[in-house]
Amino acid sequence: MTGRAEPHTIDDLASLQALFGAVGDASLRKEVAHLHPVYQRWIAASPFAVLATSGPDGLDASPRGDPAGLVTVQDEHTLLLPERAGNNRVDSLKNILADPRVALLFLVPGVGETLRVNGRARISVAPDLLQRLAMDGKPPRCVLVITVETVFFQCARAMKRARLWEPGAPAPVPSAGDMLAALTRNAIDGAAYDRALPARQRDTLY
Repeated sequence: MTGRAEPHTIDDLASLQALFGAVGDASLRKEVAHLHPVYQRWIAASPFAVLATSGPDGLDASPRGDPAGLVTVQDEHTLLLPERAGNNRVDSLKNILADPRVALLFLVPGVGETLRVNGRARISVAPDLLQRLAMDGKPPRCVLVITVETVFFQCARAMKRARLWEPGAPAPVPSAGDMLAALTRNAIDGAAYDRALPARQRDTLY
């Protein structure tokens, strides 16, 4: 017996295109293969990005943050992303060793649009780059040198739907300690972890 696709599944390009319709002219023309000056201004204002990578063990999307301009525009085809101190999992970096393709999603607080960059990365420990991208006198562990392939901005609909930048009380989510205690069946003392966390983060920020 041959298997049959679930009847409400979209599994071919023609059906997908019929579902959504034609791409608007603006959506096509906003994509370029270099860092246009208007996109360079956007990157210079961004203090936060999500870095997406792919490797043998799967996909990874992880946050990156610094003061505005966290990613440096080297030239119209090259970005420099410093890798600061962290949890030493280096999931993104391990992926890049196997597959250099990366994607970046840049956010600016209070702004609905986001900026998307696709390209290929290599890991550099060149002394001049490390010193150039030092923060509080501390150089990054390494620098991702990203060769840009496509750049375009995303409209604000997702942010508007999420009401991401609207003021309000934080959602009552579990703390880091709560999550660790639950995941380890209290082998890690969650309350103690939460008490020590602010000082540890402050002392190891860079």
